[in-house]
Amino acid sequence: MEPGKERRLKRIFRSDQRTVIVPMDHGVTVGPVKGLVKMQEIIDKLIQGGVDAVVLHRGVAKHVDTGNAGLIVHLSGSTKLGPDPDNKVQVCSVEEAVRIGADAVSVHINVGAEKEDKMLAKLGGIADDCDRYGMPLLAMMYPRGPKIQNEHAVDVVAHAARLGAELGADIVKTNYTGNVDTFKEVVRGCHVPLIIAGGPKVETVREVLQMVHDSIKVGAAGLSIGRNVFQHENPTLMVRALSAIVHEGASVEESLKILGELK
Repeated sequence: MEPGKERRLKRIFRSDQRTVIVPMDHGVTVGPVKGLVKMQEIIDKLIQGGVDAVVLHRGVAKHVDTGNAGLIVHLSGSTKLGPDPDNKVQVCSVEEAVRIGADAVSVHINVGAEKEDKMLAKLGGIADDCDRYGMPLLAMMYPRGPKIQNEHAVDVVAHAARLGAELGADIVKTNYTGNVDTFKEVVRGCHVPLIIAGGPKVETVREVLQMVHDSIKVGAAGLSIGRNVFQHENPTLMVRALSAIVHEGASVEESLKILGELK
């Protein structure tokens, strides 16, 4: 691996080769939702919790201070208002991310979407640019399209994860399959660090913590969870609870105590 990528990855992954990332690129897709109105305020709370990195679009990245957290600039975009929200187009270049001071860039690919071919072509080109600039590439690989009956099925999740690794990603983010036995297959088939997505806002914090605990147990390198962190009533403590599982091997019960949900 190029020395530039190695140096930047050390600002995202700790010495245990694991990471806690909070994506906050949702403003492009759905607008200024709860938790993402005052961006510096939420970023400060995440930093206090010990977040390893955040994902931002370039317009926000230019105007906030991410402190000692790694900065991942998101290069993909679409809105829920458009005719095809699953078609993610490139909205920023790797060169611009370098100018901003990014430690990595990320792209979103919906595997199985009607315009999958165009998204994959963009992924390949961005991977070339990342190699040229020594910039780590995080590929968010989601099974999502007309032929996808279950976005958490092991066969489609494993395929999506492997696809990202095959096309040059340094880190792959994908869905958790729902249990350790099936997710173990996903990890086994992906030869680069694999992190899990958080998905929609869930009913209980325990569900999130259990998912993270189980994925780490079978080899995941961490997480990239957004709404279940920045929309939590105490994002700082939520990051601490997740970090305890990822970096310290804490149990779900121990992490719930950090949140004050267990005595």
